[in-house]
Amino acid sequence: MMAFGLIALIAGAASALMFASIVSGALISLVLFYLAPLPLMVASIGWGPLCASLGGISAAIGLGALFGLPYCIAFAVTVALPAWWLGHLVLLSRQVSPVAPDASATEPPAEPELEWYPVGRLLLWIAGFATLTTIAALLTLGTDAETITGTLQRGLMRILRATDPQTSAEASQFVDALVRIAPAAATIVAMMTLTLNLWLSAKVTATSGRLRRPWPDLKTAELPPMTLVALCVALAFCFAGGLLAIVAQITTAALMMAYALTGFAVLHTLTLALKSRTFWLGSTYAVVVVFGWPVIAMVILGLADAVFGFRERFLRNRQPPPLPTP
Repeated sequence: MMAFGLIALIAGAASALMFASIVSGALISLVLFYLAPLPLMVASIGWGPLCASLGGISAAIGLGALFGLPYCIAFAVTVALPAWWLGHLVLLSRQVSPVAPDASATEPPAEPELEWYPVGRLLLWIAGFATLTTIAALLTLGTDAETITGTLQRGLMRILRATDPQTSAEASQFVDALVRIAPAAATIVAMMTLTLNLWLSAKVTATSGRLRRPWPDLKTAELPPMTLVALCVALAFCFAGGLLAIVAQITTAALMMAYALTGFAVLHTLTLALKSRTFWLGSTYAVVVVFGWPVIAMVILGLADAVFGFRERFLRNRQPPPLPTP
């Protein structure tokens, strides 16, 4: 029990230090800030959600005592809560009863198998947390769209004037464009960093032998069918105006990134028959990382698979023909 508590405290302290490093202003602190959920996620997956909750609570209290209540709340909402809940979902499973054997059979009944929490639903939870953290961050700037937009504009203009005192009208237009895309961009960053943290924490626990579930087949990841309906509703509210439109834009960005990740899963499936599969996959990842905007193709591929079932058709056509009956 003492070792369990020590692991929780170490994970919480590491996560809190990485989160608080942002106050230094150094460039490396930005990387540490985004990786702050990693120690708590490792603790949650490797030692259980209780370990992550103890570490998160202790870290939040420590940050609150050192830097004030806003840091405590920000850490709890953006780091501790996602790490605890996502780690809990990774270990979530249920028993699936096998097919009942024939009454005349002499073989003993098979043991029930475990069905683990689907990867697609984990992506949906990550999108939800990315939406929640981005909305919470914007609400610290104001409670209406005009205040939030004005605060973002003033902050960006202050940064530009600090670097270039002769700020022109074109720079003001550039700032206005940045303010429009800032909520969606922040959501995308939150979505990708949470996904990366969860993948890294699962890899760490798997390497150390503490991962208590089999490694999932990521090529089969798919979002629940109602996600497409939610995306259409969010897109419709993007034109409502005001704070509701900003919330809808954040939700839309998160769900589109979830479909982009399933689009990569579709790509991994559809390239199974290619001899140069590694080259094409590596080139695709490199283009997306370098340029960014080609991720739209992955979003389209993920949406198309959700509607037309490309992976299911591809795998069905790859199955060997049935054996001839005598």
